[in-house]
Amino acid sequence: MIWARPAALCRPDRAQSGSRAGGQAVSVTAQMVKELRERTGAGVMDAKRALEAANGDMERAASLLREQGLARAEKKAGRATSQGLVDAYIHGGGRIGSLIEVNCETDFVARTQEFRDLVHDLAMQVAATAPRYVAAEDIPAAELEAGAQEAGSREKYIEQVALLAQPFIKDPSRTVEEIVKEAIARLGENIRVRRFARFELGTDE
Repeated sequence: MIWARPAALCRPDRAQSGSRAGGQAVSVTAQMVKELRERTGAGVMDAKRALEAANGDMERAASLLREQGLARAEKKAGRATSQGLVDAYIHGGGRIGSLIEVNCETDFVARTQEFRDLVHDLAMQVAATAPRYVAAEDIPAAELEAGAQEAGSREKYIEQVALLAQPFIKDPSRTVEEIVKEAIARLGENIRVRRFARFELGTDE
């Protein structure tokens, strides 16, 4: 099955954004849509439109979907989150462990496998990277200034201690915050990391 814009709908006096390259219409196949959906979790029509806008370029289409997802997440940021999940992760033969609470808007989303996987990945992130705060704005000003001098910059210190600012351990090209926002876009609800705790055998943490 191939999706392509019918020639009759194309105005000869106007360039077609994202659907023509060098005068040739770009065909978006069902296989391309399937591949993009597997990579991004986007819906069928969203994936198809992104591929058309990107002239069939898979990387550009994925980037467009990511940008759209982040914009949708921003619109949901103020919505109340009274449901969610508490999860634990144990690592190193029981030497390191973490607990995390992540909230969403409804019990329906809280019970989905995607939300459960997200929460478990975040618990794993906490165990692996030992953040101290959820977000940059949670860091006390005095600590941020002192930490910035030690780390070399405010950004580097924030990345060390704020969970949402850290590179995601499963994909360091994206931050934890971006991973959460992409989940918000896919699941259609606001998602908030409320709190976490990390334990390591033989330490005071």
